[in-house]
Amino acid sequence: MRCGVQCLDDVLSRVSGKLLKGGDIVVIQTHGRNGQYNPHLHIIATSGGWDQQARQWGHLDYLPYSMLRKKWQWHLLTMLRQTVKTKEINRLVDACSQRYRNGFVTNVQKGDVPSRYQSLATYLAKYVVSPPMSFRRIDRYDGHSVTYHYRSHKSERVERERVDVYTFIGRMVQHTFAKGFQRIRYDGVQATKTFAKIKGLLQAALAKVKGVAKGAIKIIAPMTYRQRYQQSTGRDPLRCPYCQREMAVWRIWHPKYGVIYDELEAMRRGKYASQAIRADPTNRPGRTLWPPAGGVSLALFSLR
Repeated sequence: MRCGVQCLDDVLSRVSGKLLKGGDIVVIQTHGRNGQYNPHLHIIATSGGWDQQARQWGHLDYLPYSMLRKKWQWHLLTMLRQTVKTKEINRLVDACSQRYRNGFVTNVQKGDVPSRYQSLATYLAKYVVSPPMSFRRIDRYDGHSVTYHYRSHKSERVERERVDVYTFIGRMVQHTFAKGFQRIRYDGVQATKTFAKIKGLLQAALAKVKGVAKGAIKIIAPMTYRQRYQQSTGRDPLRCPYCQREMAVWRIWHPKYGVIYDELEAMRRGKYASQAIRADPTNRPGRTLWPPAGGVSLALFSLR
């Protein structure tokens, strides 16, 4: 992830002819469409960077695609050579340099952020919160093998694959990150400390692109889990797929810890009665509490 940020800063500086520090939101993704290991980065990058020497923002209208591919190849292979430091990795780096003479794969999506911020946020959210493979893509399981489908990048057609159940489990668990690993990282002017230092200097530049600033704010607007899930998948997680009525959490069971939440037990402990008394001391046990319009009335009684 750090290597990808260095690559983008290098390209910005080379194109502009001056040292620029861009802003990046980096998301790492380890799986491809068929569930196998395919690590790659998704990056939201600024169209330009901060010139520390001139203390001003340098804007760029384009990025040379061929340069970006070659720069990404050079930075990634150099990082591997300097980090691993083995004869095998040196041979691999040399082989990749000779085989991929046009550079590694980079996909640049053009367009202004204001007209695309909703689709952009939905696109990234899908890769951050979704598992390597959804249940919808699993077609069959007979106790010994798993059959699933995916849309191939090469053929652009839906293809099906059948693998042994342990092979399938192995493909899924390899995408589990280590505890505490930061899957989303902010670098450059997007980093909290850096932005705090140059916030005043950037306000003048942001005032000239109010539409961009407004779109960026909407991307990070706080949403509930229900809203994020519905925006990402198009389905309401609290709506029953059978009767289409709204569901409420009654009990949460964990395979390791057992029942970790029980609504009936919370009612027996007087959870709602205590909350109501704190909110309105005039409430007395046995009084019916009416929630806002559209809610469900609930009669609360003290249990001794």
